[in-house]
Amino acid sequence: MTEQTQERTKAQQYNFNKLQKRIRRNTGQAIADFNMIEDGDKIMVCLSGGKDSFTMLDILMSLQKSAPVSFQLVAVNLDQKQPGFPEHILPEYLKSLGVEYTIIEEDTYSIVQDKIPEGKTTCSLCSRLRRGILYRHAKEIGATKIALGHHRDDIIETLFLNMFHGGKLKAMPPKLVSDNGEHVVIRPLAYCREKDIIKYADMKEYPIIPCNLCGSQPNLQRQNIKQMLNTWDKQFPGRIESMFRAMQNVVPSHLADYELFDFKSIDKDSGVINGGDIGFDKEEFDSQPSAETVMEFDPSLKLDVANVE
Repeated sequence: MTEQTQERTKAQQYNFNKLQKRIRRNTGQAIADFNMIEDGDKIMVCLSGGKDSFTMLDILMSLQKSAPVSFQLVAVNLDQKQPGFPEHILPEYLKSLGVEYTIIEEDTYSIVQDKIPEGKTTCSLCSRLRRGILYRHAKEIGATKIALGHHRDDIIETLFLNMFHGGKLKAMPPKLVSDNGEHVVIRPLAYCREKDIIKYADMKEYPIIPCNLCGSQPNLQRQNIKQMLNTWDKQFPGRIESMFRAMQNVVPSHLADYELFDFKSIDKDSGVINGGDIGFDKEEFDSQPSAETVMEFDPSLKLDVANVE
């Protein structure tokens, strides 16, 4: 091995360690902020075979070794019998990790093909069927939490999708109760950037399984939002971080939801509320955020589970 190759390998290892530490730190912070994982939890980690869920499992396994609480991980993949699905990949990979896992085999592909007319979008029905099967399995194995691999960019994209197409100020929460009211769903990667996950997955060389085996088309509306956000991220560094922080700093008194805030009872004796009427004031913002502003999170973490090297 030449000296140049050795130096390149050292540089690559340094960049990998730095990236892994950032993803671990952000995941630990999200877990701490939302109390996602508690002592004795049995967490069903949903694997799709994509970069996000592979990264989530990897980071959770890493945190499991240093966390101040004890929790169990069970990796679960749903084989929906799509033509061409490489059913050997995930079992072989999970065996190599030594993690407990289950492959659920349910032919939802045939159901969707039978119910949805040709040319129509299949994703909605497929998603409902998949959720129902995963919820049922979580109950069968006694899982206390269901972990999904959505990241920060997914959450912001959902916010804009709901604003543009649903007329709601609503995103994808890091922690919630499942649709059937029986499970707690967590998104440990809620604070992680997609571009970090992409780099990490490339470095780890995960055995990625394509997500379009069923022949479905991507959600064009979501793709448009993603393209818009990626453009903003390149043109205005720090904007994406600022938008995500905005979701954590909601001021109901300065929006317009009269069910969320009691506007009707306001009178001249109510006093100034959250700064008062500054709607016509000239607002001043940093045109170029400082390094501290661009940083996603405070490095001083709340719990040991977040403070990992």
